[in-house]
Amino acid sequence: MTDTDMTDQQWKRFLGNGRSRPLTELPDPPAWRRFMPDEEFQENYQDSSENRWGKIQDLADTDSRGKERGESFRIEEKDADIFNAVNAALYLRRPLLVTGKPGSGKTSLAYAIAYELKLGSVLSWSINARSLLDDALYQYDAIARLQDAQLKREKPIGSYIRLGSVGTAFLPSVLPRVLLIDEIDKCDINLPNDLLELFEEGCYDIPELVRRQDELQEPVDVATADRDVPASISRGRVFCYQFPLVVMTSNGERDFPPAFLRRCLRLRMPDPTQNKGALERIVEAHLKRGDDAQRWQGLEAEIGEIVNNFIAKGGQETADIATDQLLNAVYLLTREIKPDVDERDGLKELLLKGLSEED
Repeated sequence: MTDTDMTDQQWKRFLGNGRSRPLTELPDPPAWRRFMPDEEFQENYQDSSENRWGKIQDLADTDSRGKERGESFRIEEKDADIFNAVNAALYLRRPLLVTGKPGSGKTSLAYAIAYELKLGSVLSWSINARSLLDDALYQYDAIARLQDAQLKREKPIGSYIRLGSVGTAFLPSVLPRVLLIDEIDKCDINLPNDLLELFEEGCYDIPELVRRQDELQEPVDVATADRDVPASISRGRVFCYQFPLVVMTSNGERDFPPAFLRRCLRLRMPDPTQNKGALERIVEAHLKRGDDAQRWQGLEAEIGEIVNNFIAKGGQETADIATDQLLNAVYLLTREIKPDVDERDGLKELLLKGLSEED
């Protein structure tokens, strides 16, 4: 192997080929993207973080849905922009803003990164117009605490705090977690600026703990978005050591502030609807598994016909069509129990209806 090949392999931590290549370490971050000092992490967090990381890996092994989404994701060699953007985000500790047509793999990209690099289950936050960053950082159940106080059932204050998906992603960790912020373009106008502060500082406070930091001599154990894997918070502040790999998806329904865009790496996913080879690989990755793998032989022509119909639909100016629809059509029309021949054309038309077509 040449020095060039070795360097290329070291750079390409993520390849997008569905094969496991566990990430074990990362080069030091740029000086302007350092958060918790090494000395503080090693002295106060390294042992507990390594123990917690093992539990996170065990939890990810039980996440069959997430593993399936990550394993079935594929990148063609010509789409180098995708793995270059992911690897650059890893090295630079910068969030990734991903746009593209429905079905282009924006959300699946996050699952592919977590699966391929073995970074635990994806921590996911789905955005709507009412989404607030504070809710995704942590929740404090003041009502339950009041009820317990009235009933004289004393519990540690950490029993009433649970970190959300975003809050969990910023816990000090030996390796970065994958945080998916899905459909961020649906957010309130203030959310990008709120996120910008978090992304720049790499930390946040839990006021309910900060106010009591003098009387809380020991770290406080709190629940997290990782089921049954708690975390310890010191002096009410969560400070990241490894900046999470943040994947923010957008359907392009709104613009973002220039300051926010400057601090993101931006990636547009290629449109797969006119690439027959890419579509066939997507279908194969999702459907050629288990019992279906045995049936695959002899279905190539039938699947190729459905793919051609899908491409023809996607080429129409009035039709906006997603790869999910192609998977639905292939699955339904190639089963052992399937519609009669005279019903197939109508069903195919139904399943491959453009998203902008009228009923």
